[in-house]
Amino acid sequence: MAAGALVGCAGKNQVPSIGYGVDAVVASYNGGSTLGANSGTAAVFSRVLTGFFYTGPDGQQVADTDTGTAKEVPGETQTIQYRLNPDGVWSDGTPTSCDDLVLAWSARGGRFTKPGPGGPVPLFDAASTLGYSDIERVECQPGSKDATVTFRPGRTYADWKTLFSAGELMPAHVAAQAANVPNAATALLSGDTAAAERIAEFWNTGWTLTPGKIDATLLPSSGPYRIESFTADDGLVLVKNEKWWGNAAKTPRIVVWPKNFDLKSKVADKEVGVLDIGAGSLGDADLSGFTVGNMPSRGAEQLVLSTGGVLTSPEARRALALCTPRQELYNQLGHPDFEVNSGLGAGPLDSRTLQQDSLYYSAVTGAADRYENPDVAAAKKALGAANLQNPTIRVGYSAPDERRARTIQLIAESCKAAGITVVDASAPDFTAAKLREGAVDAVLAGTAAAPGPSGSLPGVAAVAALHSGQGLDFGGFVNPRYDAIADQLAAERNSTVVLNLLTEQENLLWNEMPSIPLFATPRTIAFGDGMENGIANPTRAGAGWNMDRWVLKR
Repeated sequence: MAAGALVGCAGKNQVPSIGYGVDAVVASYNGGSTLGANSGTAAVFSRVLTGFFYTGPDGQQVADTDTGTAKEVPGETQTIQYRLNPDGVWSDGTPTSCDDLVLAWSARGGRFTKPGPGGPVPLFDAASTLGYSDIERVECQPGSKDATVTFRPGRTYADWKTLFSAGELMPAHVAAQAANVPNAATALLSGDTAAAERIAEFWNTGWTLTPGKIDATLLPSSGPYRIESFTADDGLVLVKNEKWWGNAAKTPRIVVWPKNFDLKSKVADKEVGVLDIGAGSLGDADLSGFTVGNMPSRGAEQLVLSTGGVLTSPEARRALALCTPRQELYNQLGHPDFEVNSGLGAGPLDSRTLQQDSLYYSAVTGAADRYENPDVAAAKKALGAANLQNPTIRVGYSAPDERRARTIQLIAESCKAAGITVVDASAPDFTAAKLREGAVDAVLAGTAAAPGPSGSLPGVAAVAALHSGQGLDFGGFVNPRYDAIADQLAAERNSTVVLNLLTEQENLLWNEMPSIPLFATPRTIAFGDGMENGIANPTRAGAGWNMDRWVLKR
């Protein structure tokens, strides 16, 4: 079943509630925060928190005109005119306004900092500042439906459609109230640091989602669904938002079952009507009663490596890469039930930031060739250069996951000969933050260390995950030349310059080895028999990208 394949049939009676099983680990409502982006907000809340664009089935940004319109204004300086829908209103009755854009830019632009031990640190724990940090100003009359976003002179951001998108445009009025600030936009635009500190504190932690402990008043919706409840027994319950001004959701209730809610038993108990998981992750789960499709995704299955501890030196990281059986991993785990000869999912993935169907891909990824199959002698030599003897590498991931367990098993068997011990350090409550804390040496996950749905065509998260100062840089990789190349590529439109920059970037990353790409993460996307409008979306947005259109007839 290809991405975009439609499932439908003449049914009997419409089911009033559909279970959606997805291997995201819901932890925050705020998709712009590090926790929200990493835990899969985009795959769960795209139709709860709408934006000017959302990620479509091919990984592309699609305009959501229910939210409003965004138009590039001709001129020397890149300027975008945003106009929110006049009928737009949060589910608590507060109208949507440009204040929400001001909050997003203030939180994601990196402007607000506080003193830290090694210099200024950001007030807001943003997943990524890419694009937002290029914005010079946001013109907004607080409460207005219009915003003019102007980029810095001489700076353009080609992927501007990734800004202010679904899952990331948060309610400024809620943050203002929680921070005891009369108006968030006024305070942030005037540079009121004390107010910004209080707003940042709420933005960072106030939207955390813990089963049994949510306050629905902090979670208004701007989409066809809103959060009703979140408990360990009943999952994350989304219900029709009566204040939604667009086409009403077709099914009154969606129950989201995240990865850490024993998905396998939910499937066995017939509580799931739509399933979006890593292929092979649930092992022998019985998917009879589903139309099942396995397909490559825009996410990059990879080992995200620490740049501290045992893997501090690039030689140590290269040693691990040299004994990792990338071709064998792809053969055994990278293309379950599908054969692809070119493009996405064809062979091991040779880039961390480029998609396999990019026109540049094959021309710039030659540096990956020496890491296709294990070279034990070279791995030993690299260990010697790193002054390491028989190191142990602890690899974490969100458990249970049978494919990832097998991945680590194969790497461990291969690396043993080089004197490297690879240990499975997975846990049901594992998060990528454990890498930053030094509790593990590597994370096995998708793009930007996400446990579930990941990846998109613009690939902003993939770039940010290797860029210094970004929340998604869990391995702590810092390379000024990589940062400079990434920043230039974000604005560059000359194909020859792009080709040269990408070649330099690939050579640099295969030398420094901040991560080891394995293959395009294969996904299993399944729709229950009797499902209408189920459309696979093997990206960060997941199958739930159009959940408001779902109809299940039984």
